[in-house]
Amino acid sequence: MIIDLHTHSNKSDGTLSPYALVELAKAQSVNTLALTDHDTVGGVEEALRAGYDLGVNIIPGIELSTTYNKETIHVLGYFKGDGYKDKNLINFLNNLETNRMTRAKQIVVNLKKYFNIDIDYNSIINNNKGVIARPHIAKAIIDAGYNYTFHNIFKKFLGDDSPAYVPNKKVSTEDGINLLKSYGCITSLAHPVLIKKNPVEDIISLPFHCIEAVYYLNFKKDELKLISLAQKYKKAITCGSDFHGYGESDTKHGNVGSVSITPELIDPFLKLIKN
Repeated sequence: MIIDLHTHSNKSDGTLSPYALVELAKAQSVNTLALTDHDTVGGVEEALRAGYDLGVNIIPGIELSTTYNKETIHVLGYFKGDGYKDKNLINFLNNLETNRMTRAKQIVVNLKKYFNIDIDYNSIINNNKGVIARPHIAKAIIDAGYNYTFHNIFKKFLGDDSPAYVPNKKVSTEDGINLLKSYGCITSLAHPVLIKKNPVEDIISLPFHCIEAVYYLNFKKDELKLISLAQKYKKAITCGSDFHGYGESDTKHGNVGSVSITPELIDPFLKLIKN
């Protein structure tokens, strides 16, 4: 069985529609796919329809942005039922989206102010059907003719340490975990290998059900360490490519189904999501 529990569509910062994402998963022989767009469940229904049409098992999901001790921590949530339809959750996510739009507008202003990079906020919104995040801003910089790669843009202009950076609305990691649990989610710590500012064990010890111990950017030593920590803290294990679809120049994310996990490692998660 090929399973991918961390993917993105153009409902957040991916390039493919939810339907096209499932089509790609089918072509890659993925049996089970979770759509985990950033801070939105807007693509879940389309992904479920595609899964029904194409014979791919779809797990409705989300990747919620949270903060722990001044570091951004992403919480993956997998809905056991139809909690993704809950109006209170959707209202909460819509408020996050409003804040994200305001944040993106300020980042565009800051890019001009600090780096003399001139791009048009409204054009970015129009080109991405009302969705805007840092990858869309990075693409707009390249499309405007500035000679930078995605990697350089994030490192120099859009990273947390840049004067152009504007933080997201803050939700604490524990509050984010508990919020998703209240809507019937199995929660997992996304890409712990990317945690740099805090001891990873401090975050793993929070009330997650799982950790993403099998991840596209892991070296084998990272994977073995994280599997050991999952066992120590009695967490199930999830796996993910973190697919966004930016093509060969995107070295930060894998292709759909590009991670491999053994049945004994993934079975505890599958039992959690089914029970």
